[in-house]
Amino acid sequence: MMADENDESAQANIANDESEAGTANDGRTDAVVYDGTTDTAVYGGTTGAVPEDVRARHSLLRRLLRNRTALAATAAGLVGVLLGAGTVAWRTDTLPLLQPDPCWDSLRDSSVSALFGDRRLEVDEQALRRDPSTASLSYGQCRITSFKDEEARRQAIVRVHALDGLYGTDGLRWPAEFLSSRMVALGDGLPGMVSASRAWLALPQSCVGRPGRSEGATVVDVALGEHDFDTQSDYDGEDRDAMTRVVVDAANGVIRELGCTGTYQVPEELPALPEWGQVRPEAFCGVEGLELPAKYRKSLELNRVGGDGGAARTCESGRDGYPGIRMSTVVDPAVAEVYSLEMRKGGARVDGTKGGGVIGPTRAVYRLLCQTGVVVMAVEDVDLLRDDANFVRDLLPAYVEAESERIGCGPEKVSLAAP
Repeated sequence: MMADENDESAQANIANDESEAGTANDGRTDAVVYDGTTDTAVYGGTTGAVPEDVRARHSLLRRLLRNRTALAATAAGLVGVLLGAGTVAWRTDTLPLLQPDPCWDSLRDSSVSALFGDRRLEVDEQALRRDPSTASLSYGQCRITSFKDEEARRQAIVRVHALDGLYGTDGLRWPAEFLSSRMVALGDGLPGMVSASRAWLALPQSCVGRPGRSEGATVVDVALGEHDFDTQSDYDGEDRDAMTRVVVDAANGVIRELGCTGTYQVPEELPALPEWGQVRPEAFCGVEGLELPAKYRKSLELNRVGGDGGAARTCESGRDGYPGIRMSTVVDPAVAEVYSLEMRKGGARVDGTKGGGVIGPTRAVYRLLCQTGVVVMAVEDVDLLRDDANFVRDLLPAYVEAESERIGCGPEKVSLAAP
């Protein structure tokens, strides 16, 4: 249950005390920061060993909250004090000052309020553990639902899992939602992306270990709503900022829960929200040298590009703000593993001078080894009601060749077998 105004004031004072206690004289927060490019923890953006005095700290209250025995003892003592003072006693599980934060004691009040307002919340939280008897890729999830009176108004699901390239469970929906053109890179060295309704952040391999065979990065992802409706809203900027705070908080909480040290910091500034714009046929999706064939220029009048500088750059194109096609270039090798099963069984083989891939009726995936590691390019027809259904076959060679030049992996030539 939500605490009353006095309880909220007390919680705010505690939060302020914690913030002041964790701030150094130079104004920076005393925290170990992962820079997202290595497994080495860094402080203030400089790589090196982690000093003992700057490891992630928690207030006495938070440490008590994370210890169930201490929580019960403290709760019992506080109940006695309240009763002795003649005030109303709370049940142990609803004491306002003794409730762990949602989702593994990770989401701060400010982050939760930014996403849900001051409505009543219900939290369903699983313990973080992988199934030891199976090749489980999931650590667990946490679901937060906000209510106005008795009506559910908003829901967010936080999942912790390794991206699945072995069984293919993440191969279609996860890229469509979490690598879409609505996403932007978190920046500031954070290995993740965010939109107004989706966010993800990879956990450091120094904490979760290196991925197994056909296993991708271990990520914390946040979905606001079950379906990622591609509609623009005046609140997209506010929601995206809130999603950023939530995914960073959640990742830091998971790192602590898994017994690791170090924290990510919320980025100071995000790129502008991606917007739909008119297609430039001679540089389709902003890629110089990629020409859109004339037969597609009526159905693909607009395009939107997101993710520049991040794990994946994605362009979606269509009419009236509804995507008809999607083309992605995934430059993070641990994220690119999400396409592993499709690379093995996704269709007819496609050969290139340095790489190769597969092509099916509605999607093609191409893998190329660049100086920075494995890069995967995907071309997909997402609107199957269009009558120009040969888009994937028509665009794949030109897209791979132009994109290879853009990211410094070219030249690359792609040849398709006769249909």
